[in-house]
Formats: sequence, C-alpha cells, structure tokens
Amino acid sequence: MRSPVNRHRIWQLAADGALIAVAWLLAFQLRFDSYGKIPPFYEKLVNWRTVFLVVAIKLVVFTAFGFYNSWWRYVSTRDMWGAAQGVTVASLAASLVVYFFPPADTARLPRGIAILDWLLLLALVAGSRLLARTIFERPGAASLVARGKEVIVVGAGDAGQLVIREMQKSRPLGYTPIGVVDDDPRKKNLRLHGVRVLGTTEELPHILRDNKPDELLIAIPSASGDVRQKVVEHARDAQVPVKTLPGLYELISGDANLAAQIRPVQVEDILGREPVEVDFEGISEYLRGQTVLVTGAGGSIGSELCRQVARAGAGRLILVDQAESALFEIERELVDERNFPASVPVLADVCNREKLRSIFERYRPNAVFHAAAYKHVPMMEANPLEGVRNNVLGTKVVAEVALEFEAQRFVLVSTDKALIAQAVYGQTKALCEWIVEAYGSREDIPTRFVAVRFGNVLDSAGSVIQIFKRQIAKGGPVTVTNPEMTRYFMTTPEAVSLVLQAGSIGGRGEIFVLDMGEPVSILDLAHNMIRLSGREPDREIPIEFIGARAGEKLHEELWGEDEIVGETGHPKIHRARRAPVDGVWLEEELGVLEQLVEQGETLEVVSRLSKMVRAPRRVGVAQEDTVSEQTLH
Repeated sequence: MRSPVNRHRIWQLAADGALIAVAWLLAFQLRFDSYGKIPPFYEKLVNWRTVFLVVAIKLVVFTAFGFYNSWWRYVSTRDMWGAAQGVTVASLAASLVVYFFPPADTARLPRGIAILDWLLLLALVAGSRLLARTIFERPGAASLVARGKEVIVVGAGDAGQLVIREMQKSRPLGYTPIGVVDDDPRKKNLRLHGVRVLGTTEELPHILRDNKPDELLIAIPSASGDVRQKVVEHARDAQVPVKTLPGLYELISGDANLAAQIRPVQVEDILGREPVEVDFEGISEYLRGQTVLVTGAGGSIGSELCRQVARAGAGRLILVDQAESALFEIERELVDERNFPASVPVLADVCNREKLRSIFERYRPNAVFHAAAYKHVPMMEANPLEGVRNNVLGTKVVAEVALEFEAQRFVLVSTDKALIAQAVYGQTKALCEWIVEAYGSREDIPTRFVAVRFGNVLDSAGSVIQIFKRQIAKGGPVTVTNPEMTRYFMTTPEAVSLVLQAGSIGGRGEIFVLDMGEPVSILDLAHNMIRLSGREPDREIPIEFIGARAGEKLHEELWGEDEIVGETGHPKIHRARRAPVDGVWLEEELGVLEQLVEQGETLEVVSRLSKMVRAPRRVGVAQEDTVSEQTLH
C-alpha cells in the first residue's frame, strides 16, 4: 500500500511532531505553574523518551486519519472537523498508554494534564493549518487597488463567495468585486471576503445608481428565470452590462473553476423555468459498464445523450449517424475533451438493416437510444417520402434489430408534435410511438421498449432561438409566425438527463412525458432576445408577423385526450397510458407504407399516413393508472 507520507509531506509531519511535543510540555508547565516547577515524581513524564513515545503515537493516529492526504493551503471546514477527531483520538490513545504504562519510579499521568494536552494540541493543529492558508491566500499590495472591471455580485451564497475569492486571487480575470447583493435582508452590511453586502435585489436600482459598476454578475446557479429576469431588467434600466454563472447542468459538466464560466446572460436563463433535478446515481446504475448505442449521435439530442452516457460510466459507446462531420465532432469531443476513449463512431443509415445487423452483431449493445430523425416541420412537408422512410421505417428497422439481438432497453426520443398530428413530421413521430407501444406490450420479448416525449429544446439546431439570433445579428427583422403562438422549451442537457432517467423506468411500451413547465410566448421570447442584445424591439429591431407555416400549430400539447396521465418516481416525468395499437394492423399498414415509399407515390404516402393517424386500430381500452409511483432502478 502506498504511504500517504511522501517527501512532499515530510515537512507537515515534522511540524506536527513539534506541535505535539510543545503541547505535551506546555500542559505540564500550565498545570504546575503555581508550584514554580514540575514535581520530581512527574519529571520522567516530560523526559525525551516519554515525549518521543507520545509524538510517535500521535503521528501514527494522525496518519491513519488522513492528515497528510491534502495540502494545508487548501484546508477546509471538513478538514477541521477531521483534525478535531484525529487530535481527540490521538490524545486519548497517548494518554492511556502513558497512564497505564508509566515510566519506572513515577506517578500516573494526571487527568488534568491529559485534558490540557488535548485542548492545546487541538488549538495548535487547527491554528497552524489556518495560519498556513491565510499566508498562502494573503492579498498582495496590488490586490488592494481596483484592477480591471468593477463588478457587483448578485448572490451571497456558496457560488458567490467562491467567485469573489477567485476574483481576488486571480489577477488575469480582470475583475474587482466592489459589492454584493442578496435577497436575504439579514445579510445587509455583512462582509464576504471583505466585500460588503450592499442590500437586496429589490434595492438594485438605487444600488446601481450609487455604486455604478462596470458589470453586474448573477452568481446564483439555482436561480429561477423570474429572478434572473428581474435582475436583467434592473441592469438594463441602469445601462449596466449583466453576466451570469451558468445553470446547474452547465456547472456539473463544465470547468471546475466557477469564475472561468462567467458568460453573458442568455435567453434560456430568463425563461422562468425552474431547474430540473435528476437522480444521476440512478441513471448511472443501469448504464455503468454497459455497451450503449445512440442513433443520430451527431445531432443536438444525440450528442448530448453521448456526453451524459459517457459521464454515467458506460463501458462502451457506439455512435451511429449518417452525417460524417457531426459524427466526427462528437467522437473527437468524447475522446479528446471528455477522456472517453471507448467511443466507436459508425457511419450508417438507420434504414440500412444489414448494416445495423452487422453493428449489433459485433458490439451487442445493452441499451439503444434512438434519436435519429428528420425533425424540421416545413422540410418534412416538402419531402414526405424521406420523412416516412427515415423516421417511421428507420425506427421500425432499429427496433426489430434491437429485438433480434436481445438488447435490454430501447428508448425512443419522441416529440410533443406526435399529438393531434397535423403535419407529416408529427404524423411520422406518432407512428414511431405506436411501434414502441406495439413491441413493448408483447410479453414474449426480453427487450424493454419505452418512448420519451418532450417539446422544443432551446439550443438545438434549427430551433426558433437560433433563427432569432441570426435575424437579430443582421439587424432584423425578427419574424414571428403569430402573436398568439406558444411553445414548450427545455435545455438540451435537462431533456436528455430526463430521457436517460425515463429509460430506467417501466419498459412495457410506456410513453413518458417530460414536464416542460409553462408554455412560452414566442412573441415574448423575441422581445427578450432583442433586449438581451442591447437593443429595443420595434424601435431598433422590427418584429414582423408572417403567419403560421404549413403544418404548424399555435399551441403544442404534451398528452392527448385519450391518454391517462400517471405519476412516476420523478416529479418531472409522467406516464401517458392508452390502449396500445394493434400490432398486426400496424405491421400491415407499415408494409403498405414501405411499398408506397419505394414506388415514390408521394400523394398516396401522405394520404395513407393521414388516414392511419386519424383512425388507428387499438387493442382494448386504456385502464385507469393504478400505479402511483415506481422506484427508480
């Protein structure tokens, strides 16, 4: 076993040995101060042999308690509690040895000496470590003078104090904190690393007026969108640029240095959504050490699936995509940036059954996440044959091959557009859900089939946010289809983490629906994005209404009228239950669709697809959901 005491820690060991000896000798001096000297019958308790014995015993205990596993310059509150426990055990052990096995011709160790020795050593050990940290972190003369940008930090919590300390320590950041703002009025006029709490967020207008900073920084990773929106509005009124720390998901997957993650406020920060929490340990459990295959691995959802599956500790990750550049980028990111060399990129079309069979035969994936799909609504309206071929027939092929090679799980990434589908894209995704329902309802197969349905993701390619950003960058106009239009939004990391967690629940053809929060007005979204760019809507950047495009709905739904919504073990994941589609009927209909696609019968495909979605043949009647809550496993 490797010793925790190496040549870099010898000085710590020597320092502690000296402190132990000092505490032991000082305890005797204090105890017998009124006598002028130590009584003769206790003199052998302070000779060099006894002191050496005490030092040896205590250093052994200190080593066992991990005193030398960390640098003194990084000592924390947890380290202090560990030191207190180690000192207590060490003092007790040394005192008992000396008490029961005293040197010859001497009295037993007085209990007062043992107590004094413990208190003195505790003070010396804790004090020496705190002194070391203080010396290492002492501010230089330059740090006492404002340098770079003066900033007011919103948030006096853990993140706020870490950022302030990093700003004070690191000159290259170019920030000088001049004040703190916090919602807790009890913190007013207190100091955080020497920086005064100026008031609450309600007082921000006059704080910004009286202490005009160069920037305002929101240092509350868990802050709701409403809180961020209010701070942004105050900063905009005072003409002060505002930045933020990222949300919890970005912090988890990003740089450990908080100050290095400071970035401008983005629209997703102010949408008013509460951050989603997931049981990542539960996610990791069923993926750890497994071979996982992700289709559409180069896309927005697919690439994030790859990142989180790798973080969950998968044994091997098979990346399947037909887009060469996107596949190359995610594979390089996993290997070079995320240190996950067990990434296998495979160029393949999900409709190519033989290619998929060879992939499954070679790698034998335990879990399959099917994210490959064409998803742009107007594009699918113009190319319905490709929409059906890739989305419907591709899903059928992947599901059948996964079943043939007995994969344990098959998780379909679906969309809210599959409900009351009016466009080709939504209709194709509805059929994909039916395929999952039909296979999942079978009792004779080992594979667990589930679908996960959610709305728009904020930073996906081609999302309305990306469109608005491009329009704002070129000076407008920003085009909104209808002033009444609303959409559900969720960040990609949040959506994917819930997809992974839903994959660990159920498995008999269930459709899991993610709670997307409240729908967002697209017009309000446009206004907020224009203001975040530093300009005013209508006055500097015009907004034009162009009317809904083919297949678009004003409002999206997350579950249908024929579905019974039940709860799961996660408050943000719901189970939508309904009678499954008749598998025999579905197989026949998909066979007809495949023939029509091969023949290039566009009008027939659109007609057949619409007819299927309007009147599906289902088995039985959906029953009341009696399962109240399942344990994640």
